[in-house]
Amino acid sequence: MATLHIAHTPWISFPVTVRKRKMQLSYPRSISLASSSSQTSEDYDPKNLESNGSCSSSSSPILKWVTNSLIGAAVVISPLLFLDPALAFKGGGPYGLGVTRGQDLSGKDFSGKTLIQQDFKTSILRQVNFRGANLLGASFFDADLTSADFTDADLRGADFSLTNVAKANLTNANLEGALTTGNTSFKGSIITGADFTDVSLRDDQREYLCKSADGVNPTTGNATRETLLCK
Repeated sequence: MATLHIAHTPWISFPVTVRKRKMQLSYPRSISLASSSSQTSEDYDPKNLESNGSCSSSSSPILKWVTNSLIGAAVVISPLLFLDPALAFKGGGPYGLGVTRGQDLSGKDFSGKTLIQQDFKTSILRQVNFRGANLLGASFFDADLTSADFTDADLRGADFSLTNVAKANLTNANLEGALTTGNTSFKGSIITGADFTDVSLRDDQREYLCKSADGVNPTTGNATRETLLCK
């Protein structure tokens, strides 16, 4: 004898026959058993399945319960699957209404927005305006940020792994603790007043940035060259 459990609810068990073997089938008490008294184990035998491979809901209360549950789940999930891409640039963090992951958001204006931990992974963000935006912990993993404007942006703890940050404007941006693992490129970027404290840079990245590093970050008071550990 075996017991089949479908959800964490009180259970009623009754014997059924499947492939000529008897087993104990359990299902929630909430399922109506109005007709169970007139049903036998043969009612649930696979031989009684209809020609289309399914069992009628009237003879199988458990099938009806499972079907209704799946329909309910579909109603909840379907809006997420068909979200209008036009709403993507609204942002609002990882639990917001907007979807910003894997999108082409080139030229969008996020200036002054609060986008804490926003997921921009693999997105195309060319010439996007992030001026003064709060991007604390945001992810730009493998994204294209060519010519993006991060002036005065809060980028603490942001993930720039494998990201193309070429020609981006990082003037006075705070990148404390940001991630730059992999082939992250800052080629041609403006970093005047940017704070790179605790940013793990490859030696070649650091050497390249130090060639143009200058200024002091107005928020932290740290000199860009010092945060880059330039010689």
